[in-house]
Amino acid sequence: MKISINFNAPSYSSQEKVVLAAFATPGDKGKALVGHWPRKWREAFGCTASSPCFTGKEGTDFSFSPDGKTLFVALGLGEKKKVNEEKIRRAIATLYRTESSRCRHLSIDLDSFAFPGGEGEASVRALTEGLFLSAHQFDRYKKGPPVLLKEVVLDSQPQDGTKKRGLVRVLEEAQMVCESVNFARNLIDEPPNILHSTEYARRVVEDVKKNLPGVGVKVLGKTDLEKEKMGLFLSVNAGSAHPPQLVHLTYTPKGASRGKKHIALVGKGLTFDTGGYSIKPGASMISMKYDMAGSATVYGAFRASVLAQSPLKISCFLGITDNAINEHATMPDSIVVGRKGLSVEILNTDAEGRLVLGDVLDYASSFKPHVIIDAATLTGACIVALGKEVCGLMGNDQKLKSHLAEAAQRAGESIWELPIIDEFRKDMESPVADLRNIGSERGADTAKAGAFLERFVGKGIAWAHLDIAGGARLQSHLPYCPPKGASGIMVRTLFNYLCGRL
Repeated sequence: MKISINFNAPSYSSQEKVVLAAFATPGDKGKALVGHWPRKWREAFGCTASSPCFTGKEGTDFSFSPDGKTLFVALGLGEKKKVNEEKIRRAIATLYRTESSRCRHLSIDLDSFAFPGGEGEASVRALTEGLFLSAHQFDRYKKGPPVLLKEVVLDSQPQDGTKKRGLVRVLEEAQMVCESVNFARNLIDEPPNILHSTEYARRVVEDVKKNLPGVGVKVLGKTDLEKEKMGLFLSVNAGSAHPPQLVHLTYTPKGASRGKKHIALVGKGLTFDTGGYSIKPGASMISMKYDMAGSATVYGAFRASVLAQSPLKISCFLGITDNAINEHATMPDSIVVGRKGLSVEILNTDAEGRLVLGDVLDYASSFKPHVIIDAATLTGACIVALGKEVCGLMGNDQKLKSHLAEAAQRAGESIWELPIIDEFRKDMESPVADLRNIGSERGADTAKAGAFLERFVGKGIAWAHLDIAGGARLQSHLPYCPPKGASGIMVRTLFNYLCGRL
């Protein structure tokens, strides 16, 4: 689908269908507010017999045809003072789902979507994201119904050169971000018999070489991890038919000074998780292909930030393996030493993501970044605590956590902070090793996993952990996410943080 902005149209670009935003009177009582429309269409709307029945309430729409040819759709956004980017994003995504199979060409009256506190750029971003994210389909193995809608034009009144360049820049950036979200979604949705560790690493490297010139690429295999003494990572891979892969990517902005702020992204990449010898029940094993969503999320954010030429130096570390079972697989009660020299009593082989992340966090710390942010589908307990709609946030730096919360709010995504307290840290200590990989008793499992990860972050490095176990898939309440499959949640949040869009 192609999206563009037309600043000089005497009328609307499409002869098929035109979308205009309508607002509601306070309390959603009374006729829709359409005074901001061009006079010609305002009068045509008023002459439509049933128009008084349309209130402009959020989630409603009203169609009319002034000339009997072009169909106009008034899209209700609710009270104007309550409109924001997320409301527009959801409204246009809902409309896309119905219109994508009905028309080939669509015009949107960009100026009608202006809202208090939101410049035209905010409307462009929300409309573009809502459309592009809704258009995504994982149809590599099964073709869905044909999508007729091929072109959308945002029609606007003529603008001065500065304003015009700003709107076009936002449109292009939003498309790049959505492309990266959808790239991550495709990785996450791939079946595990195809996206095993080496194939996953190959696809990332291929994409970097094709689309991210100047990015440094290094892939560490099993021998390399052994040299790095990553015993925790290797213990998870011990039962696998596929070698582990640690993908290390580096982006340095042009003209960066030696002291440039350096952000490291770390992602859990479990291409499939059986639970190991602590094997999952059959029903719980379905959907474990999504256990690599953390790595796809940070790669998607890295990708978008590089394309947008972030001013920060960014490294990205993807710890990729599966957690399988054979005669070499790690057994419960094993004690393994990680790269940092800490020994871990592995009491549950299904708590494997934190083992991979522990070694990768220590490896990332050796490059002395100012900030490390990791993302992982780490604990089912996070879904119990926060539901599938909210991402768990933990960390050791309040300023970093506050900035991530701002970035999430800007993206229309939800995160909530969980505490890491001394009692949780104490509970992760083992009587026979430095650490244990699960708590001694049930409760606060998500925060205790955070307490475990914290031990592997280098001294003086600001760190935040995002548990996306709930949000990585099945975000059906969001019309711009697939009803089933990967959501791409947190890619836009991390992009906002990395590119200063707070």
